Amino acid sequence: MTSGKSRAPRIHLHIDNDTSLGEVFEVTPARVKASLKNFPAVAARLDITMGDDGHRLDERLRTADVLFGWNFDRANLAERAPKLRWIHAPGAGINHFIPFDWLPKNVVFTNNRGIHGARAHEYAIMAILMLNNRVPEMVANQRSGKWEQVFNSGIEGKTLLVIGVGSVGSGIATWAKRFGMHVIGIRRTGRPRRHVDEMHTPDALRRLLPRADFVAVATPATARTKQMLGRTEIGLLKKGAGLLNYSRAALVDYEALRKRLEKREVSAVLDVFDPEPLPAASPLWKTPNLIISPHCSSDDTERYTPKTLDLLFTEMERFMAGRRLRNVVNRELEY
Repeated sequence: MTSGKSRAPRIHLHIDNDTSLGEVFEVTPARVKASLKNFPAVAARLDITMGDDGHRLDERLRTADVLFGWNFDRANLAERAPKLRWIHAPGAGINHFIPFDWLPKNVVFTNNRGIHGARAHEYAIMAILMLNNRVPEMVANQRSGKWEQVFNSGIEGKTLLVIGVGSVGSGIATWAKRFGMHVIGIRRTGRPRRHVDEMHTPDALRRLLPRADFVAVATPATARTKQMLGRTEIGLLKKGAGLLNYSRAALVDYEALRKRLEKREVSAVLDVFDPEPLPAASPLWKTPNLIISPHCSSDDTERYTPKTLDLLFTEMERFMAGRRLRNVVNRELEY
């Protein structure tokens, strides 16, 4: 796909779709055309090729300057893609790309952080409200045909601990303040953020967990955050607390959590699992006080891919101008 003429060097973008992800995430010529209407200067210099599941990938990589893909063959990339300067992954959680030892030193890697936005915030606050209203317990009683009235107080004044106050975590904090909650945040730098009453660094986690009525996990999955909520941390959750894991399963010891759920000491809403799909034989399916959503909390059926393309072409404007891209993933921090 080419459009327009320009004296400036042309840029070859290859888009490799992963069809296993489904229609929500599919980049089609129609979607590309619709997005490029807002980026005429980009369209004038861009040559776009498209393929599915690695079809003709090596052929396209010989001349590609930019690669858009989620599950492509990363072996010997420097040799296979001599002109490659930028890779964009159409998702925010990029732990399957880690470690980045496969990534050529001269190639920048960006992700989709920020795209989930409003949908993620809606899901998270819905989950916290469900936890406060003891919906996971009522669902467990419904499954067993048990009539048991469960009561609770309003959410105003209760404490929410947000682990990972990035684009999603800060949105959760914003909504929580609208409901009059006290918000505690944990982020790597410890820098203050609006709508967070107290900000701490990760070393304060064990001290903060017993204070929380609700815990929302929204931090990236990296080598540093693996099992951040292990058996000890899960044991520090006070009785009646609620846990939301929006980020990645590797951050939480699900077996330790399951044991506390079985005792009906805590409740949880989980959107992420390992492996995925969650096997039918997993005990989590029948664990009380737990609501499962199959990793679909924030992917907008109508807007996710159009917003992804808008982000890609906004970054492309910067790339063509020789400016630093905004969504660059730090190789060392792994997010």
